Amino acid sequence: MIKKKVFNYNYRFLNLIKLNDFNYKLINKSINKIKKIKKTNKLIFIGNGGSAAICSHVTVDLLKNTKIKAINFNDADLITCFSNDFSHQFWMREALKKYYVKGDCVVIISSSGESKNIINAANWCKNNKVELISFSGFKKNNKLNLINKKGIGFWVDSKTYNHVETAHLFLILTIIDHI
Repeated sequence: MIKKKVFNYNYRFLNLIKLNDFNYKLINKSINKIKKIKKTNKLIFIGNGGSAAICSHVTVDLLKNTKIKAINFNDADLITCFSNDFSHQFWMREALKKYYVKGDCVVIISSSGESKNIINAANWCKNNKVELISFSGFKKNNKLNLINKKGIGFWVDSKTYNHVETAHLFLILTIIDHI
């Protein structure tokens, strides 16, 4: 019984990460965008929970493997200070206001694409013409995808958190390995 469940789980995941022409185009756009950032600016990664852990992982990989400057907002003191002062739903937006420099690129990772703090940060990026790369899952028309419809937006067609998060990490590492 467990063998069949594990097989089906893995089979569904492997079908998610089969890259199609749409993803190849987005991967190429992402590589080109990040190469431009490399010269003078930085990438800013934001996410909640498992997505925040992905942000931590890839910021180190970027710096180590490509020498591209990257930061994430995962320090407990930053999160608690800004959440206390601006409320949880606005802390990411307010952190972006403090850390963003013209020419930076923001990468937002969110399984659902619906968290209020993520949406407020994405809207700030859109309203301030900040380059944005987004990764989401669950519903195709989630709020993050709708906000970033003209930008570079990856979407994973799954409602399983671990599938979405693993696919996001796979896609980002694919981009890093081709810079």
